[in-house]
Amino acid sequence: MNVAEIFIRRPVMTTLVMLGILMFGVMGYRLLPVSDLPNVDFPTILVSASLPGATPETMASAVAMPLEKQFSTIAGVDSMTSSSSTGFTQITLQFNLSRSLDAAAQDVQSMIAKAARDLPQNLPSPPSYQKVNPADAPILYLSLSSRTLRLSDVDEYAETLIAQRISMVSGVAQVSVYGAQKYAVHAKLDPKALASRQIGIDEVTTAIQNGNVNLPTGTLYGAHQAFVVQASGQLKKAIDYEPLIVAYRNGAPVRLKDLGSVVEGVENDKTASWFFDNKGLRRAIILAIQRQPGTNTVEVVDSIKALLPSFRTV
Repeated sequence: MNVAEIFIRRPVMTTLVMLGILMFGVMGYRLLPVSDLPNVDFPTILVSASLPGATPETMASAVAMPLEKQFSTIAGVDSMTSSSSTGFTQITLQFNLSRSLDAAAQDVQSMIAKAARDLPQNLPSPPSYQKVNPADAPILYLSLSSRTLRLSDVDEYAETLIAQRISMVSGVAQVSVYGAQKYAVHAKLDPKALASRQIGIDEVTTAIQNGNVNLPTGTLYGAHQAFVVQASGQLKKAIDYEPLIVAYRNGAPVRLKDLGSVVEGVENDKTASWFFDNKGLRRAIILAIQRQPGTNTVEVVDSIKALLPSFRTV
């Protein structure tokens, strides 16, 4: 005897069972929750550009406006918003649901290249874009700290290794660094020393730039062999900057150490982040990870957590 035979021999029971399933199905359908504003991930792309020292008005007119003119020609753009601050501009593009995020990213990239001729020539780097909605909260935070290493060393490990590797995970839009402590060398100049020698800050800047270069030196060709000349012109420590010659006065060289002090530190010592655990409050480098619109949050987090053991072995 099989299951189908029971229903074939008892048609009345079969009819009642089907009517019961239909009735409970209609009742369950009517009780399903309905949201007037459902959570929908629209394809969103964030474009950012930087020009150190520029005012918000300059960033809006010289950087944001040329980009917005090109972005307005992209098909499927529902909304476009931009914000400009000192030396920085962000443009958020939201597309309709019919557009593929990857295809929209290709259109944005082509429009950035098309607008390059209208942008300021002194931009340190071309505008970049990320497939991320700036309104979305990070899905995962990673905290890095050390009791033996400097925070600048921890920051370099976080940005050059961990952040880049996590960015390659499918579904990750961008990895932001909170409390960044990038290593830097600071030249603290004495105004009196500059004035007494009639040296401007621009001369000091030029001397530092010319003295810290990493360019190919050349090749020596012989009758039977060729030799590549290698010379390291990069200065990595504060003590390496002190002998730099800034200018000549009365036939004598004026070195950087004669105009002030050169110290090691971080690029921006006005930002910091802390992490609290069972060992107390301590300084840390925080990585905030955001997902791409339309991706599964749980799958992205699980993929990131699977990478964590490999970072501990480095």
